[in-house]
Amino acid sequence: MVLPIGVMVGIVLSFAWLKLLHLPDPDAVPHYAIGVYCYTLSIILEMITEPLYVIGQVLLFVKLKVISEGFAILGRCLVTVMLVMFYPQWGLLSFCTAQMTYTLIYICCYYGYFIWFAAYRVKKDDDFPLYSMRDFFPKYEKGKPFISFEYASLTWSFFKQSFLKQILTEGERYVMTVFNVLSFADQGLYDIINNLGSLAARFIFLPIEDSSYLFFSQTMERNKSLQKQKENSMKLASEVLQHLLQAVVIIGVTFLTFGYSYSYLLLDLYGGRLLSSGRGPILLRWYCVYVLVIAVNGITECFMFATMKKEQVDRYNQKMLIFSVIFLFSSWQLTLHFGSVGFIWANCLNMLARIVYSSTYINQYYKGYVNQPLTGLMLPIYLVFVYVVALVVTSYSEVLYLQSDGISAKLAHIGIGMVCLSAVLFSVFIFEKDLLIFMQRQYSYRKEKKQLT
Repeated sequence: MVLPIGVMVGIVLSFAWLKLLHLPDPDAVPHYAIGVYCYTLSIILEMITEPLYVIGQVLLFVKLKVISEGFAILGRCLVTVMLVMFYPQWGLLSFCTAQMTYTLIYICCYYGYFIWFAAYRVKKDDDFPLYSMRDFFPKYEKGKPFISFEYASLTWSFFKQSFLKQILTEGERYVMTVFNVLSFADQGLYDIINNLGSLAARFIFLPIEDSSYLFFSQTMERNKSLQKQKENSMKLASEVLQHLLQAVVIIGVTFLTFGYSYSYLLLDLYGGRLLSSGRGPILLRWYCVYVLVIAVNGITECFMFATMKKEQVDRYNQKMLIFSVIFLFSSWQLTLHFGSVGFIWANCLNMLARIVYSSTYINQYYKGYVNQPLTGLMLPIYLVFVYVVALVVTSYSEVLYLQSDGISAKLAHIGIGMVCLSAVLFSVFIFEKDLLIFMQRQYSYRKEKKQLT
């Protein structure tokens, strides 16, 4: 049902984008309609891969996802660069071609792998439940309903949750598009800051979140309370959750500490005075705060979604609706009064509300248990002191650097930052030995498992 529903939604939204919303000047942005159709077609084609993607996630084919998306993104980037350099007159068509390249590579990687897997690996792996490519797709069996209403109800619950989560994640873009609260120049600046700031989320936190969700969903049984879980699974999940929270808090605080003092330098090196002289550094500093918040939210929600019952998911969807309304309204109002930084503030408020909800769930789930995983959110006071000193030193270094804008000043500022970062990492090694031991144990376990296979 995913493909036909996706086609219908794509047609409706394409019509809305071209007929109901404000269109850019055709002379400034030619081929806008073709761009809308190409991106809609790209999304519909990617839905063909959805069954294979779900099976890969369930069976822990993590490398398949990383390699497929990696090759697809690499292909899109290369095509974009070549077309922009050699055919600048194409404009939006270059990005459309690059997006279609991404889609085709993504589809070929997934279908190529599973065709090979079904033909060769299945014969060697008796535990694998699917024996041919036909088994990967829905099929009608006599005496059984074509649609399982139990799974359809659960799917509908997750669809509502995903829809609301999409609004909470990308809501500011809808506000920008519908209400036109920012000029195109401000929108461009915000997109640049958003892309730079989200690198940490994409390359560090997103893989951690995906692996964490898979781990928790495989370790804990969804429809059982903590008391009915296996003792070993319960203890392992608690320890992993605690150490994951410790890790993401340390990474997030590190980004915040050094991002505050090096936002101006990064934007100056990346885009020159065009980015560093305006509101760019302020936006990037606040985005570093947002990175810390989304890091914590990602882990707490992973555990919550992996252990929630269907009734709890439905209740959470109702809360998500409230969060969505508050987020969209706050984005609109904060942006009207404070500019593009209001979007980041609204995102931070939204994530904090979700953290409170998921943390409350985790606290109730582990109520009365010896090991409380939420203690991973608290850093040792000595490590906090080191972060504060590093922030003060690098901030003072930035003031000196701004007064003397030269190569030597930049190098000195970078050198001071490297010294402070080394001090922070050394302090983490001293004060967070439990986390390091846990990471070393997990690495050794993965290495031994890889050698056995």
